[in-house]
Amino acid sequence: MTNISPSLPHHPFGRSGVAITRLGLGTAPLGGLFAPVSDAAAEATVAQAWALGIRYFDTAPLYGFGLAERRLGAFLRLQKRSSFVLSTKVGRLLRRTTDSEPPDDPAYKGTPPERPVFDFSYDGVMRSVDESLVRLGLDRIDILFVHDPDDHHDAAVDGAFRALARLRNDGTVGAIGAGMNQHAMLARFADDAPCDGFLLAGRYSLLDQGARAGLMTLCAERGIGLVLGGVFNSGILANPHPGATFDYKAASADLIARARRLDALCRAHGTELKAAAIQFALAHPAVSGILLGARAAREVEENVAMTHLEVPAVLWADIRREGLVDPATPLPGDAA
Repeated sequence: MTNISPSLPHHPFGRSGVAITRLGLGTAPLGGLFAPVSDAAAEATVAQAWALGIRYFDTAPLYGFGLAERRLGAFLRLQKRSSFVLSTKVGRLLRRTTDSEPPDDPAYKGTPPERPVFDFSYDGVMRSVDESLVRLGLDRIDILFVHDPDDHHDAAVDGAFRALARLRNDGTVGAIGAGMNQHAMLARFADDAPCDGFLLAGRYSLLDQGARAGLMTLCAERGIGLVLGGVFNSGILANPHPGATFDYKAASADLIARARRLDALCRAHGTELKAAAIQFALAHPAVSGILLGARAAREVEENVAMTHLEVPAVLWADIRREGLVDPATPLPGDAA
């Protein structure tokens, strides 16, 4: 297995031979997600993650249209290559537009002039990997995900996954899979493509256990690795105030009410909702690790602290008793 720092717990990514720290750094915010981030702030964020023992880093060409890969690579290429695990993604090539000024993007701010173009073909994926390696300044990728192929299942199976299998066979990539915000197609890929593992965002959290019965059971049974992103559901489980967002849209009144009840229970037991959200996600036996995004060093510090903050077993019992999670969902207190 890849050599990982002992300062944070780590776990095998399925049966791939790659191991990741249980907490990883997601880099979409370092690409300017919703607000620009300076080079200095990005460097400080990655450096703080490293200092606190995080050795798994996830990025993608989409994140800041190459900006996140460049910023992450600027730090990682100065480290011993065997000391960290990197995942990036394919399915979008970055190309300059014909406009003298590229159109503004609603999500990413302060970006380079290139814009993403969907391409799940074999040749497109091979080009994407070459271009990512140049931006990163590295010679290989540990985990490579097909990125959001929601409307491109057949192209991903016929093109992208053939390329990924070749890259895995020649050692350019250690493990392959897909990363999506939905679980149904990931379960299809488990049958249709040679996947070592998946990245699932937002579909397994204290507010949404939709992936539990299908995808997560399948991963546990087959030894498929699973990384979770979006465990705060884009903010509502970090701060469930009126107007909070769920999946990057205004949350419904029902979701806000549930999140606030969870928050009240956490406070009553002397702990934090963010800590409960993190530790809930890590408790499922199918989960290899989770990714938490950050745009500043202090956010990394808080995330790591929440990972270690004590969450009393009685809290989990109360959450189950009040019907705030699916009753069949495994909880950290179950092992107590």
